[in-house]
Amino acid sequence: MFEYIRTHQRLMQFLLLLIIFPSFAFFGIESYTRSQAASGSTVATVAGQSISQQELDAALRDQLERFRQSYGPQFDPKMMNTPEVRQGVLDELVARKAVSAEIRASKIAISDQMLQKQILSIPGLLKADGGFDKEKYLNYLASQGMNQAIFDQRLRQDLSVEQLTGAIQNTGFIPETVAERVAMIGEQEREIQALTFKPADFTAQVKVTDEMIKSYYEKNAAQFEIPETVKAEYVVLNQDALLAQLSASDSEIAEFYKNNSKSYSVDEQRRASHILIAVKKDASDADKAKAKAKAESLLTEVRKNPSSFAKLAKENSQDPGSAERGGDLDFFGKGAMVKPFEDVAYKLQKGEISDVVQSDFGYHIIQVTDIRAASVKPLEEVKGQIAADIKKQKAAKAYAEAAETFGNTVYEQSDSLKAVADKLKLKIEVVDGLTRQGSSGLPPAAPVNNTKLLKALFSDDAIKKKHNTEAIEVAPNTLISARILDYKAASKRPLDDVRAAIVARVTQAEAQAIAEKEGAAKLAALKAADSVSGFAEPKLVSRSKTQDIPAQAVAQIMKADTQKLPAFVGVSSGAAGYAIYRIAKVNAGTPDKARRQSEKEQITNLQSQEDLLAYLELLKRKAKTSVNKAALTAVSQAQQ
Repeated sequence: MFEYIRTHQRLMQFLLLLIIFPSFAFFGIESYTRSQAASGSTVATVAGQSISQQELDAALRDQLERFRQSYGPQFDPKMMNTPEVRQGVLDELVARKAVSAEIRASKIAISDQMLQKQILSIPGLLKADGGFDKEKYLNYLASQGMNQAIFDQRLRQDLSVEQLTGAIQNTGFIPETVAERVAMIGEQEREIQALTFKPADFTAQVKVTDEMIKSYYEKNAAQFEIPETVKAEYVVLNQDALLAQLSASDSEIAEFYKNNSKSYSVDEQRRASHILIAVKKDASDADKAKAKAKAESLLTEVRKNPSSFAKLAKENSQDPGSAERGGDLDFFGKGAMVKPFEDVAYKLQKGEISDVVQSDFGYHIIQVTDIRAASVKPLEEVKGQIAADIKKQKAAKAYAEAAETFGNTVYEQSDSLKAVADKLKLKIEVVDGLTRQGSSGLPPAAPVNNTKLLKALFSDDAIKKKHNTEAIEVAPNTLISARILDYKAASKRPLDDVRAAIVARVTQAEAQAIAEKEGAAKLAALKAADSVSGFAEPKLVSRSKTQDIPAQAVAQIMKADTQKLPAFVGVSSGAAGYAIYRIAKVNAGTPDKARRQSEKEQITNLQSQEDLLAYLELLKRKAKTSVNKAALTAVSQAQQ
């Protein structure tokens, strides 16, 4: 299977594209407006429609933001600033427009009924009783930054794409002979013995001279560089810093409690047990009648002896979540249960048993075992939380004014941070050994590790004049300014300080070269005359059972020509030395039906994706795609 993937480079490039760039779902073929396409220089034309530089820039920014959200503080924007990524984003835009043109040409239309069905399938938009929750739907649209009209339009486009490409994706076919061949390759086992040549065994033969040391020092100067570092002081303004300066009076707390009493109230809750005789909603009338009859029979038994409810539930209830607990469902509030169940449970008195109740799950017998009346938490119980909430509200309001003061002060009094610290009652912090990459001793998300701050702190103005940096936003509602106290330029460690380390590295490299030379000579001798002298005990290895053999070695072992046995393979493993593997036997291995089926599905899926890629390329040609290479190059140069 690995060989199949290796020889299908084009396919794997497409799969990488699918990983890097999001699918069509909820993104839209025409995500970028026609007004954008109409303005600025054109980088490509598809089916008579242009892709403008602004449109490409917007797509690049969107992709950058998706990566930033995925990787967080570890994300490096430089990874997006490459010609390959820009070309990939442009290819994605071209594919979208080509698909969009084919949808229009094929007159694919999505009915209102199909659209509604798709919306109803979105998780979390159905109520407990199966009804559509309009409020959750509107909240969902708001979270996507769309109104209903835009969402419906994009969803129609997504469904159109599925209709157009589905026939291609769902018809992938791999012959049984290919699948079987791939399975046999994966299952094949080879009996091997290893003979290793470790560098440590040859160190005594190495003689390190002064010339070798000096040469290594000069050729590997970067290894001995001491990066430039700074000692800096900084102040951070955020809501937490302001919170410590704020308070909430008793009168404010009392008024807040009065105005928000609902937030501290607990609605009535009920505890109930039930016996469920399950039957599907779409079951036949005969099955429903049979289930109902059984429930009514159990109800008769419960009515005769209410104390037997838990025993009967444990023996008969078909709700796996509660049957083992005698049917106990614990406390629940309104909205937690399906409506028919809830309506009955909230009408029963404590200890009372219901008649048979039908819901989408089947037939229930309900017994209310406890009732918690609605209540309001007393002020004293929530006073601390209210005070904290009031202080947060005050801090949020105070931050905007403080942020302006912060920015103005660090700029106007640029030779010290004391003024802004005194004015806003902030603490001046100090960090030492800070490099252009930040401080390894602090968390990546620490304010002083922010890339924008580091860029400003290592600017010529900050280094030479030791001025405050501007106020830099390193997180929402978080500003920082820093100032260099001491600067140490980059330097190189003296040769005498690193001599011992160089000797060790040169010795390792020379010993490794001797080990490989000895190993290669032994390999040639074994190919001329077989011998098992010095080899380890035999092991059976396969592509899935490597027996602690390095992956690089397993790959060479499994690729070796075994028409004539024994066969020999020599593998260099760098610092680990050199190893010779003697292949004595080749076995077919044990067929694994589950593994074979999984591999067949994977290969079929790969073939489907390759077919889809070919189809997209066909659509691009059909749409008479042209790329303005000069404009694309200009975009690349502008972003570098």
